Amino acid sequence: MVLGSLAGMVLAASAVYVVKVPDHFPPMPIPADNAMSAAKVELGHQLFYDKRLSGDNSVACASCHKPEFAFSDGGKAVSTGVKGRRGTRNAPTLTDVGYRSRLFWEGGSPRLEAQAVGPLTNPNEMDSDPTKLVARLKAIPQYRAAFAAVFPDGLSMLNLTKAISAFERTLVSSNSPWDRYREGDQTALSVVALRGMKIFFSEKGDCFHCHQGQDFTDDSLRNTALTTVYSDTGLAPITSKDQDVGKFKVPTLRNVELTGPYMHDGSIKTLRDVVEHYNSGGAANLNADPLMRPLGLSEAEVNDLVAFLKALTDHSFTQDPRFGLPK
Repeated sequence: MVLGSLAGMVLAASAVYVVKVPDHFPPMPIPADNAMSAAKVELGHQLFYDKRLSGDNSVACASCHKPEFAFSDGGKAVSTGVKGRRGTRNAPTLTDVGYRSRLFWEGGSPRLEAQAVGPLTNPNEMDSDPTKLVARLKAIPQYRAAFAAVFPDGLSMLNLTKAISAFERTLVSSNSPWDRYREGDQTALSVVALRGMKIFFSEKGDCFHCHQGQDFTDDSLRNTALTTVYSDTGLAPITSKDQDVGKFKVPTLRNVELTGPYMHDGSIKTLRDVVEHYNSGGAANLNADPLMRPLGLSEAEVNDLVAFLKALTDHSFTQDPRFGLPK
């Protein structure tokens, strides 16, 4: 892991960092107890790519959240953690993750700072003991100095998660063909994608009820009738309510072309297959969301809808050097 840029953090610790977003986005919400600074973002950037955050030095956050796949684990139904251990859920995209009010597939965390602890300590993911992790990083002079420059109380597990969260709040995707169309470029969407857009926002397509706003998600939790019986019960263990079995978070559709396979378990391979699932109305399930019903889309309409979903891809986001491997 390259740590050369950490040296400059001591001098830049007080430089304010403003997350720039376009006019059709709301301001990025920043928690009062984790103000953004350039040094904090850079520290989080370094930590995000550092495999030494895992118990056996083999897995980084970026191992399962790869920039070229919009910070998902492209092509994998579930990710592989330390010692080859397999997870149980699909690694979600981090596209615009700073806007999310619920994190994890079951919505179990309300903010990034709390969410970051999960993968770090999960035995199937990074399997780190917090005390040992902090001690390991304190043994690295560059990290000691960088944390001291950014946080008055220096290196701690809490401050580590704050730094990672600060970096993740910079992961804003806003330059897809859809965005350019929104901003007045009438040539940005193909004729096929324009037809798909009309279906998406129509009662027939019925996509917009759950996938709304600038990120195409309402952050709700819903049972989308993926199966008749769920082995992963989703929200239910949190609420202890039977009616919440099978409820999972509605994901953003930004960069959805790059984030397959799909659903909480990665069980649907292609974007077209996802559309076909919703077109069919899903499996018979007592807890299925009321919006789940056969849509009656023709093959041509399915093709059009897929074309629109692909128009939400922002290649400038996946190739942005600010988000890639630190220099």
